[in-house]
Order: sequence, then C-alpha cells, then structure tokens
Amino acid sequence: MAAIDPGADDGSEGFDTWKAMQVVTQETRASIVADVVGHPEGMPSVPELDYVNPDVHRSAISEHLDKLEDAGIVGKAEIPVGERSRDLPYVFYYVTDDARAFFDRNGIFDPDTWTDQYAKVEKTDAIERIEAMERPSRE
Repeated sequence: MAAIDPGADDGSEGFDTWKAMQVVTQETRASIVADVVGHPEGMPSVPELDYVNPDVHRSAISEHLDKLEDAGIVGKAEIPVGERSRDLPYVFYYVTDDARAFFDRNGIFDPDTWTDQYAKVEKTDAIERIEAMERPSRE
C-alpha cells in the first residue's frame, strides 16, 4: 500500500491533512466528494447530490457536507440574495484548492474518472435544469 503524502510543506497553512484523510475516508463522504469532483461544473448543489445519492437522506448529505467543509475539503459558494430564483438552489459546493492538491499528490479523486462516472447518470429534467444553472464564483 502506498504511503499518504501529507504535503506538510506545501504552503497550505491551516489545512490539516490528517483530519482531511479521516473525514474523507468515511464511505458516504467519499462518495459525496467523488460527486463534487465529477460534477460538470465542479460545483453541485444539495439537490444534485441528493439525486445521485438516493440511499442517503438529504439532511445526512448536508451534515456530511458540513463535516467536509469543517475539514477544509469542500467550500461553499452562494448566489447573492437579489439574484436567487425561488425554485432553484442557491448554495453550491466545490473542492478546495488545498484538498485538490492533497488529492492530486496522492492520486485520489481523479477529475477525469469521476467526471466520466457522473456523466453516465441518467438525470431528470429538474436535475438537468439545476445542472445547467450558472454557478456563483468561489469565495
């Protein structure tokens, strides 16, 4: 088994690679991270994650996202209040630069692999509408 490269001297102060590894190796959270990585915009909403994880309750997805955010693995971007649509999500999640660098160093969550997987999922019109939304800029 290959050793994990924490990249301690990579300039990512504040990113705890040990904590990140503990958080991301939980099965449901790993699946959520794979879905974030594989999303066509790299920034899905909770309804999209709920759709591609049918066995996980939406509230559990939100709890897992909170843990991933606390560990610095995902960040959250929101559409400003005056620009939100009533029937569409306004919060989106993305993999942070520190997490992406950590994943790349260790050969995990390859974007090409997960984008191909995500593309194979048959989606409803509602999910395709959300997927086609313009995403907010990362904060």
